[in-house]
Amino acid sequence: MTRAAWPLVSAAQMRALDRHTIDELGVPGDVLMESAGRAVVQAVLALLSPGDSVLVVCGSGNNGGDGLVVARHLHALGVPVRASLLSERLSGDAGPQLARARAVGVPLEGKRWRPPAAGVIVDALFGTGLARELSGDARANVRRINTVRRARPGAIRVVAIDLPSGLSADTGQVLGAAVAADATVTIGLPKLGLAFEPGRGLAGRITVARIGIADAAPGVTLDASLWTRAGAAAALPARPADGHKGTFGHALLVAGSEGKTGAAALCAEGAARVGCGLVTLACPAGLNDILEAKVTEAMTAPLPDTGARCFAAAAEDGIVALAATRDAVGLGPGIGRARETTGLVRALAKRLDLPLALDADGVVAFAGELALLRGRRAPTVLTPHPGEASAVLGVRPAQINADRARAARELAEQSGAVVVLKGAGTAVAAPDGALIVNPTGGPALATGGTGDVLLGIVTGLLAQG
Repeated sequence: MTRAAWPLVSAAQMRALDRHTIDELGVPGDVLMESAGRAVVQAVLALLSPGDSVLVVCGSGNNGGDGLVVARHLHALGVPVRASLLSERLSGDAGPQLARARAVGVPLEGKRWRPPAAGVIVDALFGTGLARELSGDARANVRRINTVRRARPGAIRVVAIDLPSGLSADTGQVLGAAVAADATVTIGLPKLGLAFEPGRGLAGRITVARIGIADAAPGVTLDASLWTRAGAAAALPARPADGHKGTFGHALLVAGSEGKTGAAALCAEGAARVGCGLVTLACPAGLNDILEAKVTEAMTAPLPDTGARCFAAAAEDGIVALAATRDAVGLGPGIGRARETTGLVRALAKRLDLPLALDADGVVAFAGELALLRGRRAPTVLTPHPGEASAVLGVRPAQINADRARAARELAEQSGAVVVLKGAGTAVAAPDGALIVNPTGGPALATGGTGDVLLGIVTGLLAQG
């Protein structure tokens, strides 16, 4: 089945679904653990070469129990396997799994394990239950797994159960130290922390093991999802065969200042490339000749500027008049942060009664005053990067990236807008808290101008309805 989106769950949501499955639906936890372990066995077998062996490094909780299931099934298949125990005092359903592993003869060793010469290390130390920084033996084991993997590149592969040990399931941040895996088999549903860096990178190739845990439970609202290509494609506006340029909307882009005509040109091209029927680029009058030469598909509209060739307050009425015959407005790329221009942005947001996309300096114009946008009658979209988001919220960029889902939701709640928080794992948040994570993109987009193109794309899509 092709999914439009994968639900992304927090640690608390996953625990609630797990408990509902066991307590209300009557599926024993021991059965779920057995199913999880068998799913991980398939991932391990896919990475083994002749002569390889497997080491399963087990914690004391359910993640360790999953690991003991893996070791028992591999042993039954004749795969050379050993299991290392961080502690022999196991909790929950993990205890019976240790007894079963012993009964069938799985070789067991303590926390000072010997790595395989070649093969797979299964990280079964911690799962979604980890909520503290690793320390002591746990941290030492995580670091040792990473050291062995680095020392024997290609010879040692690491498979993590549920998520790499040491990662926050909710944010993807490292809790003191975290395993770097080649593959992760996440159990039930993917965790929110696997959608954001550094968690996404540390997890390697992620697969989802559907072991029978319920996807829904009373009192559990799954409000985050990871879009797939199919989901994104289904959301694109229709392109009827008899359509013409008047069918596909008219976007007005307000962009540019001295030294930043490229931003204006790129956002205009983005709107055209996404299929918008008509594009008008409003720019400071002193830059019109430059942009007439730079843009081919878009029309230009010169407006009053300051002596420094950025938008003047006097441009307000002209922009409002242009917007009256357009379907959406994009505002911000390269406009600068002069006081007069910032005042213009705020005035336009109040007066315009059609969909509005704000980027860059257009977003920063509302620093500390996002509530000014809540009174808009038409849809609003903000597309900040972490630096712009931090300026608006009054925090450091590192704080934005430390919990990208929370930051996007906070921006959306304060502004009443849909927020597209750009970065590694772009987070799209709605004012009601719903969240979509875009898994595509990468460092190829880490160059000046890509955000300007995105603003054009968003405005072009808004104009198409």
